[in-house]
Amino acid sequence: MVSNSKYKVIVSDRAKRMLGTHIRFMAQVNKEAAAAKKKEIMAAMRSLKQMPQRFPYFEELYITPNKYHKMFIEKWYLVLYQIQDDTVYVEYILDCRKDYSWLIK
Repeated sequence: MVSNSKYKVIVSDRAKRMLGTHIRFMAQVNKEAAAAKKKEIMAAMRSLKQMPQRFPYFEELYITPNKYHKMFIEKWYLVLYQIQDDTVYVEYILDCRKDYSWLIK
């Protein structure tokens, strides 16, 4: 049976700031690529309205088990989010080319 339930997706202020930082940096080199990447990331996050459980849990030693799901977006970006009832909370948008060890300590 296919579930058509839609989840509400809420992007935290922190995640919005992280996305803005990534896009501003990219725009310094190529504005069109930055706009396309922002569109791609936003579409990926909107897709979490349907079956957000399809992505695995983010498992690191210092992160509470089964707390965050992880969604990779085209090579470099990692979106971490939680599901609570019928709401998806996007908490982090990470550029995997950078060190994010601060998150897991």
